[in-house]
Amino acid sequence: MKETIKRLVEAFGPSGSEHQVRELIRQEISGLADEVRVDTLGNLIAVKKGEGSGVKVMLSAHMDEIGVIVSYIDEKGFLRIDPIGGVRPLYEVMGRVQFENGVVGVIGMEKLDKRDQVPPMDKLYVDVGATSREDCPVNLGDVGCFARLMVETGKHLTSKAMDDRIGCAVLVGTMRELASSPHDVYFVFSTQEEVGLRGATTSAFGIEPDVGIAVDVTLSGDTPEPMVKMAVSLDKGPAIKVKDGGMLATPWVKEWMIDTAIKIAIPYQLEVLAGGTTDARAIQTTQAGIAAGCLSIPCRYVHSPSETVSYDDVLNSIKLMVAMLSGPVPVKG
Repeated sequence: MKETIKRLVEAFGPSGSEHQVRELIRQEISGLADEVRVDTLGNLIAVKKGEGSGVKVMLSAHMDEIGVIVSYIDEKGFLRIDPIGGVRPLYEVMGRVQFENGVVGVIGMEKLDKRDQVPPMDKLYVDVGATSREDCPVNLGDVGCFARLMVETGKHLTSKAMDDRIGCAVLVGTMRELASSPHDVYFVFSTQEEVGLRGATTSAFGIEPDVGIAVDVTLSGDTPEPMVKMAVSLDKGPAIKVKDGGMLATPWVKEWMIDTAIKIAIPYQLEVLAGGTTDARAIQTTQAGIAAGCLSIPCRYVHSPSETVSYDDVLNSIKLMVAMLSGPVPVKG
């Protein structure tokens, strides 16, 4: 499982350019689904047919990561960049960005008015070693992601793009471990979540599931003086969402997740997130409304090049998903 995670998080895949990640996942799930297709927006949809009279379940984890796009190249060959998704300049200064053609550049910063000022995006530039606009190895409109390899820190895994390749890894692990299910299960590896839940919106509209569950990261509150107070920690199990900035979990879906965690004796946490949302919001508000919930993997340093998760939390997330899908869905009004 760690090798799968490593391949996924280190792959190139900013919003709108998820094709490399999609092909990696297609290889990982080869032979595990009854049907695999790619829709117009680039979502990878893998279907495992049920063996009973169950319901239609949609699971969604997004393939895209935050990144940048080249908006201007000056006469000396330095790049100006605009964000793709929720890029925080403070986290990126003096880091590295990699473009799809393999070119790597250093993120530099112009002089600030005050030494302790948080740099705005327009004070950043990328140095790719060019000397002029003409010899610059990237072009206007090229997209990049932050270059960082995965490392193990104790029981934790640290890399760029844990948001949400770790959710994709949970879906892959679930497909591997799910021997059979009474339900038709649609595993959706969605696109463009970081720029507006776009892939989940179109895929949910097309699938019309009876119930949907997003798998994504959430903030943790277990570091010294965290920026956001959260009753969520690493190593204490997957977090079952109660609400976030975009949705209230359907009560019976939340209870289904809690009851299953208790039944199989794995640790779990409840999540209340003030801001941000997931594919679950898009699923919930599709068509005439769909029952939806979210399984969250606690993550430190979200939207940075060093997002950190607990490997134990990942394994327990897979166990929870497999147990939920192996039995009846307690559909309620």
